[in-house]
Amino acid sequence: MGVTSLVVKQKEFKTRFRGFDVQEVDAFLEDVAAQLDSLDRAVQGLTEEKRRLDLENQGYRKRENAMKNAMIQSQKVLDQMKENAKKSSQNIIANAEVEAEKILNRAHKRLSQLHSDIIELKRQRIQLEMQISAVLESHSKLLEMTKEENKAADETDATLRFINRA
Repeated sequence: MGVTSLVVKQKEFKTRFRGFDVQEVDAFLEDVAAQLDSLDRAVQGLTEEKRRLDLENQGYRKRENAMKNAMIQSQKVLDQMKENAKKSSQNIIANAEVEAEKILNRAHKRLSQLHSDIIELKRQRIQLEMQISAVLESHSKLLEMTKEENKAADETDATLRFINRA
């Protein structure tokens, strides 16, 4: 059996002939019982305080775990967003490269067409120059022939005039 204030208060001792003073023992037992009551209340208060602090601590641990989970989830979301942004940027770059390649191909085709057009225009210029040269040459020959005919006609006219005068 444990020693409690009630046990101390109810404890009775046998009296003997030269024993202790009963009143002094009773007073001492009353003091001990009062202190035991006080200690019991203190232990009970501390037990209640411990239970309250354990519950509070448990609440803090739950919050800490919730915060850790939230941070882990946030990190996962952040990592996913980074990965998505990286994939998106790679897609944008790939699309830009494809578009740039298309633009370059169109530019090369246009350049090739311009070179073909220039070659065709040079060929036409040479052909036109040759035609103009041929026309000029033929007109020049015609002019010379006309000059010769005019000279011949003038000589014929001069002969005819000479004959007509005679």
